[in-house]
Amino acid sequence: MLKKISGLALCALLLTAVGAKAQVFALKTDVLNWAAASLNIEPEVRVGKKSTVGLAVSWNPWTVKESTKNRKMKHLMVQPEYRWWPCEVFGGHFVGVHAFYSRFNAGNVDLPFGIWSQLEDSRCQGNLFGAGVGYGYHWILKNRWAMEAEVGLGFGYVDYDRYSYERCGPRQGDESKFVFMPTKLSLSFIYVFK
Repeated sequence: MLKKISGLALCALLLTAVGAKAQVFALKTDVLNWAAASLNIEPEVRVGKKSTVGLAVSWNPWTVKESTKNRKMKHLMVQPEYRWWPCEVFGGHFVGVHAFYSRFNAGNVDLPFGIWSQLEDSRCQGNLFGAGVGYGYHWILKNRWAMEAEVGLGFGYVDYDRYSYERCGPRQGDESKFVFMPTKLSLSFIYVFK
């Protein structure tokens, strides 16, 4: 079902790009996601004089083989975003509003700043969704190449089952809660089609 929804959203985004006059389309990838071994891509299209719409998709299918420790950060995440650019689309400052959904299976990892301490000694599997606002800056490097950084904060709702971190470990319980959280942190390289 998630594959169908993300496929339809991507098709709608691409059809919008083809149908608009003087359209600008960008394709980007997030370096921070790659550093976490997550495959990712984000098409973004101009939809107004000072606005764009993008759809980020990130996928991490890997389990790190460490004897019985079962270390993993598996996920599939979809994050649509609307951006407003005060000066020029694909140049300078921007603010954005985004939503997100992620199906995850993570465990035996130590996240920075004590974020989600349960993952240090257990495995959590479930869903995370929410929304946030972001701020970023887009640097034009050369003709069609660019780079941008963005940070976002918002609220998420997480619903997951917790297991012992061993492979096929016993279920220890479940939890669901609303959390105030960072919703976006990206450093992306971009190719702009004009």
